[in-house]
Amino acid sequence: MELNSAVPEGPLAEKWDNHRFSSKLVNPANRRKYKIIIVGTGLAGASAAATLAEQGYNIDSFCIQDSPRRAHSIAAQGGINAAKNYQNDGDSIRRLFYDTIKGGDFRSREANVYRLAQVSNSIIDQCVAQGVPFAREYGGTLANRSFGGAQVSRTFYARGQTGQQLLLGAYSALSRQIKAKKVSMHTRKEMMDIVLVGGKARGIITRDIITGKLEKHAADAVILATGGYGNAYFLSTNAMASNVTAAWRAHKKGAGFANPCFVQIHPTCIPVHGDYQSKLTLMSESLRNDGRVWVPKKPGDSRPPASIPEEDRDYYLENKYPSFGNLVPRDVASRNAKEQCDAGKGVGNTQLAVYLDFAEAIKRDGEASILKKYGNLFQMYEKITDSNPLHEPMMIYPAVHYTMGGLWVDYNLMTTIPGLFAVGECNFSDHGANRLGASALMQGLADGYFIIGTAVANYLGSTSLGHVAADKPEFTKALNGVDDRIEKLLRSSKNGPAGKVTVDEIHKELGLLLWDHCGMARNKQGLELALAKLPAIQKKFWNDVYIPGSGKELNQSLERAGRVADFLEFAEIMIHDALDRAESCGCHLREESQTAENEAKRDDENFSYVSVWEHKGAGVPPALHKEPLVFEDIVPSQRSYK
Repeated sequence: MELNSAVPEGPLAEKWDNHRFSSKLVNPANRRKYKIIIVGTGLAGASAAATLAEQGYNIDSFCIQDSPRRAHSIAAQGGINAAKNYQNDGDSIRRLFYDTIKGGDFRSREANVYRLAQVSNSIIDQCVAQGVPFAREYGGTLANRSFGGAQVSRTFYARGQTGQQLLLGAYSALSRQIKAKKVSMHTRKEMMDIVLVGGKARGIITRDIITGKLEKHAADAVILATGGYGNAYFLSTNAMASNVTAAWRAHKKGAGFANPCFVQIHPTCIPVHGDYQSKLTLMSESLRNDGRVWVPKKPGDSRPPASIPEEDRDYYLENKYPSFGNLVPRDVASRNAKEQCDAGKGVGNTQLAVYLDFAEAIKRDGEASILKKYGNLFQMYEKITDSNPLHEPMMIYPAVHYTMGGLWVDYNLMTTIPGLFAVGECNFSDHGANRLGASALMQGLADGYFIIGTAVANYLGSTSLGHVAADKPEFTKALNGVDDRIEKLLRSSKNGPAGKVTVDEIHKELGLLLWDHCGMARNKQGLELALAKLPAIQKKFWNDVYIPGSGKELNQSLERAGRVADFLEFAEIMIHDALDRAESCGCHLREESQTAENEAKRDDENFSYVSVWEHKGAGVPPALHKEPLVFEDIVPSQRSYK
C-alpha cells in the first residue's frame, strides 16, 4: 500500500488556491457524460450530491433511510465554526486553524486543517443564502457563541437544532437537483460492497431494505459519506442505524483505514440509566457556556445538590484550568469527569455523573434569557430524565460521540483505491486525536460544498476511464459474495431459537469489551486482554446468534446482524491501533503515558504519524503503514488550557 498525501507545495496559506489552479478540470459539456455514486445523505453526502449535480455530473445518491432528511447529521445541536470574527475578539483563519490542530493534539495533517479553516467562512455564506435560520443579534447580524477549546466566539447556531437546519439547507439544494433529474435518489438501500474494475472503484452492490433484493450499480467514481463507527461500542450518541459497513467493505477491498482507535468521548451526555438502553443522548456542548460543572468535594456525598453549600462543591474545571474553565476541549472535560467519578465523587444513583449547574446563570441573566438560548435542550433533558434544569442541575457523563479515525484519504479526499473518495466523518483527515466542538458540521459541509468538486474533476480529468456497465463479471462476483455472506449470517438460525443469543446480546458484549479496554483509559495489559477475548465473541456470534426471517424480505434483525458482524471484525484493528499507539493523546489516556499532573503525555518523537491499516485477508493480522506528520508552520507543543 502506497501512501501519497498529495499535499501541494508552497506556503500553507497558498496551498489550496495553488492546488485548485493546478488541478485538472472537466468542461461543462463533458460533465454530463460522467456518473458518480454517492453513498450517504448527511451533511457531507447531501452537499456533495447537490454540488456535483449543480456542476453537471449525473449523480446516483443512496441512503438507508426513507428520506435524506433522516441522516444522523440532523441530531447535531450546538453549532458550526467559522472564522468570520463578527465579535471582533481576535479570531482569524489562522487562529481557527491553530485551535483545531491543537485541539486534535497535533495528530492531524496540517494542510487539510488549514484548508478547513479557509473555507469555513464560505460555508456560512452558502448556508445563509439557502435560508438556514441562524440565530441573530438584535440588529440582524448573525450571532456567535463560545465553544470548548477556543477563547473566541466563532460558533454559529440555530438554538439547539443546528444540524437539523443545516441538513434542511443541503436537502433543499439536493431536492432541486432531484427535480432537475441530475440526481437519482435511492432510498432504503444499504451499500453491501464496493466493486473494483481494473483496480478502480466503478460501482457498488446494494440491498433493498424492504424487499431484500440485491442490486448492481455502476459509475465512474464512488464517494462514501457514511459517517462514523461509534456504534461499535453499542452505547453511543449515534443514531441506531449508524455503522461501519460501507467503510469496512471498502477497507477489505484495499482502502487503508486510518487511526481507528481515535474516538471522541463527548463530556455532556445524559448518563446511562440502566441495562435496557440502546443508545445515549447528547446534550449540546454549548451548555458549558453558562452551566458550571461541579461535584461534591467529599467522596460519597449523596446529599441533593441544593443541600450542598458552595464551600462543599468542587468546580474542578474552573479550579484546574483557570484560563478556559468550563470551556476546555471535549477530551479534557471528559477525562476529568471520569477522574472525579473514579475518585468516588460521582453523583446520581450510579455515581457515574457530574453536575452541570445553571443556577448562577439564571440568577445573573434570568430564566427567559437562558431558555431563549437553550430552551429545546432543557425540554429534551426534562423529557428524558423527569428533572427540570431550571430548578436543579443537569447530570452529565462522557459518552462515545464522534470518530476521528476513518478511511485514509489524501489531500483530494481520495482513498488508497483510485476513484473511491471519502467525505465527512467517514474519513480521518481533519481532527487528529480529538475533534473540537462545532467542527463536525464544518468539515462535512467543507468537504461536500467546496472540496469534493475540485477533487472529482481532477481525478476524472487526469484518468483514462472506459465505459463500465453493471453486467461485467466483477459486479456479478461482488453480488454473489454479498449473497454468500447473507446466507452465512442466517446459517446458525436454521434450527430455531433454542439455545441461541440475540444480535444485541453479542453487540453489548463487544461494546463493553471496547469501553472497558479501548475507551477513555487504556493500558497494554487491558488491550492485550481485549484482543485475546475478541475471537470468542466473534465465534459466539457466528455459531449462536439467532436471526428470524430470511434475506428476501424486510428483516431488521438481519440488517443489524450484518452491521454487528462488521463491528466484530473492525474491533480488531481498533485494538491493534490502540496497542501500537503507546502514547496518550486527545481523549485517549494511555495509562503508561501521563504527566505528573495526570494529564495526557504525548510522544512526538515516536508517534507523530497517521496509523494506516491494510487488510491482509481473513485470519491474518492487519499490516500497519505510517504517514509521517510534518509540521511546516507550527511547532507541536504540550497542550495547556490552564
